[in-house]
Amino acid sequence: MSATQFAVHRDRDDAAAIDVVAVRGEIDIFTAPDVKRAASEAIEAGATRLVIDLTESTFVDSTALGMIIGLAKRVRPAGGDVVLVNVDADIARTLAITGLDEIFHVVDRRSAAAAAFEAGPRSREG
Repeated sequence: MSATQFAVHRDRDDAAAIDVVAVRGEIDIFTAPDVKRAASEAIEAGATRLVIDLTESTFVDSTALGMIIGLAKRVRPAGGDVVLVNVDADIARTLAITGLDEIFHVVDRRSAAAAAFEAGPRSREG
């Protein structure tokens, strides 16, 4: 069994005003800085609606989860949010165990992200 090679790609959907950071492979203590760098570049360029596309991701650790929380803390004060795209059962389980599925919108395809942004940020309180 071969491991999926890590890659991160940043894209922008100008029509929906959404910036996307798509990740392939594992996001862990070694690769999370690369994802954070790509997302930070988008935020520094003015992005407030950020999609982290985990469709091709196979694993996230606590470093990755902390990084995603940190990104939300940067964009939410500006009226933005972070939406996660995920189809992996193990990642879904990790998000559920940590309660992050109650804090972030998690959708199963990139095209559903725009509606999630329109719904507004999630939180355990609301």
